[in-house]
Amino acid sequence: MTTKVLLIEDDVSLRLNTAEILELSGYEVIMASNGKVGVEKAIQQHPDIVVCDIMMPELDGYGVLELLSKNENTKFIPFIFLSAKTDRKDVRLGMNLGADDYITKPFNEEDLIMAIESRLAKGAILKENKDILEKVDKNDEIRTLNDLKNFFDDNGEAFEFQAGEAIYREGQNSNHIFLVIKGVVKCHKLDEQGKELITALYKADDLFGYTSFIQNIPYQEAATAVKNTELVGISKDQLKNILDNNHKVTLELIQLLTNDLIDVKDQLLQMAYSSVNRKTATAILKFAEKMNRKPEDPIKISRSDLASVAGIATETFIRAMTNFKKAGLIEIEGRNIKILNLQKLQDI
Repeated sequence: MTTKVLLIEDDVSLRLNTAEILELSGYEVIMASNGKVGVEKAIQQHPDIVVCDIMMPELDGYGVLELLSKNENTKFIPFIFLSAKTDRKDVRLGMNLGADDYITKPFNEEDLIMAIESRLAKGAILKENKDILEKVDKNDEIRTLNDLKNFFDDNGEAFEFQAGEAIYREGQNSNHIFLVIKGVVKCHKLDEQGKELITALYKADDLFGYTSFIQNIPYQEAATAVKNTELVGISKDQLKNILDNNHKVTLELIQLLTNDLIDVKDQLLQMAYSSVNRKTATAILKFAEKMNRKPEDPIKISRSDLASVAGIATETFIRAMTNFKKAGLIEIEGRNIKILNLQKLQDI
């Protein structure tokens, strides 16, 4: 689905030129010649983002933002001011009113597109987190391992396997963590002589598949139904979100891991207590992914946006970024952040 940008600008030439830039970048553009018309179109057409001039007849940009902020259907739409007013007090006023960004005229094409992409990426990330948390909230706070299993049962995707049927194979992408509802599951590997070694057996009410859920690595063993089996599974992202917000459950889940999973235990503890470095790295990687940038391409994004997605103070975030830069993980130039070592950033 094409992203819709509402462009509110009274200068005809600038409005048409800006619209052309946006359309060539793949956006659907809705144009409004003044603030009053802009508010009407925002309510009627529900754009994905608003780019708005400040000094306009009928209703200025500040008035547009105020009206949209009071409307339940438009108050969460990302809003960018586009203005020749460069005084710091004007910028501060716009941001205090709730604007997401402030671009001064004259501007270049890259600045505008990157500002739009970063706001859309931020909105998408926050919405994903909000949706998962709301789903958890519907089932009351998850305090114990039993609560977690109830969440699997109520919200998980159902799977059925016949006896002898493979649930997943070694080397397959590890997308789900499973709860056994009925039946028996064996996890197994082949040794150098091709002999099957059963590493674990799981029965009803057991969780499995979590060996590799922390990292984006394939399953390290195969799982097969020993008898007709019913499972429910949730995605790794859902489980990560639950553990990030329910430390007691994380600690209970750790108790299920066997002695040969010491490394995974350490990673789970780090996830439960959400270190600043981990949050910082995750925020950078999320923005890079949402903005469809290759690791070698820089992303242009404000520190405050990155910090808000990471859930830490901007000053703390900047200190972590500085440490990443010193370690050679990223390169920073102004708003540009370039990932230099993707693997190490992911490992954090």
